[in-house]
Amino acid sequence: MERPYPLLTLSGFFFFFFFFFFLLAAACQSCPEYQKQALLKFRSSILVITSSLNTSDDSPLQEWSSSSNSSCCQWYKVRCNDSPNPTSKVVITGLYLDGLLANLSPQSTILAPLFHIRTLEELYISDNNLQGEIPAIGIANLSSLVILFMDGNNLSGSIPPQLFHLPLLRSLFLDGNSLSGEVPEEIGNLTSLQDLSLSGNKFLDAMLRSVVLCLRGLVYLDLSHNHLSMEIPTEIGNLSNILTLSLNNNRLTGGIPSSLQKLSKLNILHLQNNFLTGEIPSWLFNFGNLWNLFLGGNRLIWNNSAEIAPNSILCQLSLKSCGLVGEVPKWISTHTSLYFLDLGRNSLYGAFPGWLLEMQLQGLILSDNKLTGSLPPDLFSRLQVIGVLALSRNNFSGELPKNIENATSLRVLTLSENNFSGSVPQSLIHCLHLQLLDLSRNRFSGSFPVFDPQVEITYIDFSYNDFSGEVPTGFPEATRFLALGGNRFSGGLPFNLTNLTKLERLELQDNNLTGELPKFFSQISTLQILNLRNNSFRGSIPHSIFNQLSSLRILDISSNSLTGEIPEEFHNLVGMIEPPNTPSSLIENIALGFTKTWAYQTVQVSLDFGDLVVNWKNSKQGISSDILNIYTLLDLSNNQLSGHIPASLGALKALKLLNISHNKLYGKIPTSLGDLENIETLDLSHNSLFGSIPSTLTRLQQLTILDVSNNQLTGQIPDGGQMGTMILDPNYYANNSGLCGMQIRVPCLEDDGLPRPPPPPTTKAQEHHRKGGWFLWEGVWIGYPVGLLLAIGIILGTGYFTLSPPMNHQHRSHCPIRR
Repeated sequence: MERPYPLLTLSGFFFFFFFFFFLLAAACQSCPEYQKQALLKFRSSILVITSSLNTSDDSPLQEWSSSSNSSCCQWYKVRCNDSPNPTSKVVITGLYLDGLLANLSPQSTILAPLFHIRTLEELYISDNNLQGEIPAIGIANLSSLVILFMDGNNLSGSIPPQLFHLPLLRSLFLDGNSLSGEVPEEIGNLTSLQDLSLSGNKFLDAMLRSVVLCLRGLVYLDLSHNHLSMEIPTEIGNLSNILTLSLNNNRLTGGIPSSLQKLSKLNILHLQNNFLTGEIPSWLFNFGNLWNLFLGGNRLIWNNSAEIAPNSILCQLSLKSCGLVGEVPKWISTHTSLYFLDLGRNSLYGAFPGWLLEMQLQGLILSDNKLTGSLPPDLFSRLQVIGVLALSRNNFSGELPKNIENATSLRVLTLSENNFSGSVPQSLIHCLHLQLLDLSRNRFSGSFPVFDPQVEITYIDFSYNDFSGEVPTGFPEATRFLALGGNRFSGGLPFNLTNLTKLERLELQDNNLTGELPKFFSQISTLQILNLRNNSFRGSIPHSIFNQLSSLRILDISSNSLTGEIPEEFHNLVGMIEPPNTPSSLIENIALGFTKTWAYQTVQVSLDFGDLVVNWKNSKQGISSDILNIYTLLDLSNNQLSGHIPASLGALKALKLLNISHNKLYGKIPTSLGDLENIETLDLSHNSLFGSIPSTLTRLQQLTILDVSNNQLTGQIPDGGQMGTMILDPNYYANNSGLCGMQIRVPCLEDDGLPRPPPPPTTKAQEHHRKGGWFLWEGVWIGYPVGLLLAIGIILGTGYFTLSPPMNHQHRSHCPIRR
């Protein structure tokens, strides 16, 4: 028998060996079955929520499969340990689930399956809108955890003590939640912790004390946007390894402690927007490694005679509202690495410094000062990399430089409330990255620049200048804010405004606009704020515009010549029914979009925007754009509207102001206005309303002003509930001759403090009895004197009494008494 070739035998052996080895390696590269099942259970919990919400499952976790051929180490958002030895145990060490559940708003208990994966070293579950508390028991299982990101959720309650028993934890990010409560004593157990971010919560002073006393190894600490109100503790100097220290946007008091000088490694110091006082110490500029220094928005005072040597390598500097007086400090020019400078809200004067053009500034804020003169003609050609230029509320004058297009990186340009004049440079349309443009309250005139529809600009404010003619329409499709009020625009509103499909705020007040209110407003479904006050619009309010404007929450069409009745369809405005629950305003959202990363450092751009001026509480007042999102207003005053007040207005429960004064309305005040549970100001004055003030208004717990003057109202003014505690100004009830009540110190006929109920209807028997009773009592009053006289006459006639002649003084005798 022929023997087999040795080479063939050896080849077969190696083939089977490597095949078996491959199968073994493939099996070893899959995570343990219990970890795979934990992920699948987590995935199933997501499917339950999507099913209950009737939403489609578009989760990127669809590839997580129970198939035996599916290795969870290859799944999306999952990382396993990298082992050089194929035979060693493979386990899951990282889950990166940021933002996957944001649209579902799940409870934090949905994370329960993940806590069975005890080999986790990195867990990222940020920006998922998680509700509830941090799962205490589940967190305690993750004893190998090194990095935990739970920021950007909606977690509440306190930090559980179990979290502070994770011995390897190095980075903990819980910012952007609603956490509060006491600080567990176990915080000192986190001896490995280097990065701690608790920004944007509700922690009190105890948190800062505990951190600086117990966590001395920190490299990164962010406690900004909390409720800290103490002085900065001197023990903060013990954080000798700290590189980033952010305590901004709290209510910290006192001065900057000298112990901060010990933080020799400091790169970033954010103390802005507190209540710090005292002089700014010059030694802050001696840190050799300091990059970012933000001190603005406090009550600190700058020593204007101080000379600062360029010892640090400052890249960003904010001295906003720090009491700087005089010309822009020349020592700033020695910091050649500086690319962001904020000197707003000081008392700087003089011309725009020429040496600023020598610096490679990418952000420059000089707003709210007293600077004068014209801008340098080569401003934009020298500052070609400028991204943010804010010069509002100064005394600059002249025309704008024509070469704005040279600033190819320009994103924010605010020049409001100066004395600029002339036309707006047409080259502005070539700033393709421009997002915010505010040229309001100057003296610009002439033609408008026509923007490319694809330009990124979202905020445009040309209000209160000297523009005239028809309303321009050459704005980009991305425009969300458009303010053209306070000019001399005339004619009707152009249909091309419907091209602005993302428009949220439109202001055209204080112009000379005419014609009827256009029905095409219903096509701009994103509209939230519409201000057409003080124009010459006529005709009726079109009913159709209320069918699509579900987001509209501020409507001011006062001081026009509108006629007809108030449409019943106002109840279709959902934005005026449900109070807005978004935490940030339209303007704030836009501003956040301008935060730009330069040289791998985030620049915190703080910008001020114009207020929305409304007729609030019987006077013109401005509502800050920072809080505008919480206001819902309807102003139809100073027109010629007629008819009854529709009861459907009572459905607009989110309204804080309802003003329908100075019209020709008549009839009774609807009782449904008592359903306006958020109303603060209700003005019904100067109409022809009659009847009584409905008692349902006493339910309005937020009401501070009720003006019903100059009507034909009668009866007692309700004084229960809020009606008895709000502003008692008799003028709010004046010129209603039939009103009475304690508010105007006019007593009602039967005033015992409560309104009299109407008497019950009487029956015929009751009516007969009532009339009969009247005749009986009338007979008593007539018969009594007649009967008395008759009785006396009878007595005298019968001799019952004998009248004796006058007695002599000498002969007295008693009158005889009949027995």
